[in-house]
Amino acid sequence: MKTVDVYWSFRSPYSYLATPDMLSIQEKYEVSVNLRVVMPIAIRDPDILFTEAGKLRVKYIQLDWARRAEFLGLPNKWPSPDPIVQDMETLKISDEQPYIFRLSYLGVEAQRQGKGIEFAKEVASVIFSGTENWHEGDHIKDATRRAGLDLEHMEEKIGSGADHAKEIEANQQSLESVGQWGVPTFVFQGEPFFGQDRADTLRWRLDNEGLRN
Repeated sequence: MKTVDVYWSFRSPYSYLATPDMLSIQEKYEVSVNLRVVMPIAIRDPDILFTEAGKLRVKYIQLDWARRAEFLGLPNKWPSPDPIVQDMETLKISDEQPYIFRLSYLGVEAQRQGKGIEFAKEVASVIFSGTENWHEGDHIKDATRRAGLDLEHMEEKIGSGADHAKEIEANQQSLESVGQWGVPTFVFQGEPFFGQDRADTLRWRLDNEGLRN
């Protein structure tokens, strides 16, 4: 079966907005959609945020993602807490990051267990739809269960996270190899489709390949 790789981040609001497309493409086309977790740009290349272009990008994303969510009919509210601990006034990234690494390792493990996009959809929906203190209580546990996975078992498999971190690094290198840096990026047969709003273009390509169920 042919594959569609989705390079995806747990801090990206556009990645959240892409989750219905990810599931729909897997359902309606003869392809396997694979979650390729990468770290947010704030972790991969924090200096880019302090350039003039980087600051403008942050301002635009803050405006546009909620508008895009409303257009798509998806609930939206900036996460509380943010998956990246960051001062949004100065854009300074904290040295302590208690959320993003755990989320990312769990995403890698979910893909290894064959439920990557399901896990991404359920967890991102909790984080970006207005759930206060999503990191506490059973929010992530329940989302994991809805994805058909067991959180405790996943965390046991992750252990120190070293092996999962290596896979994330490999994903980042693979993303760069197709000439991209941002998320979500869909890749089909080496061809990248960057952005949630390029899912329809990907569907057009898959239709041309005769892959619709």
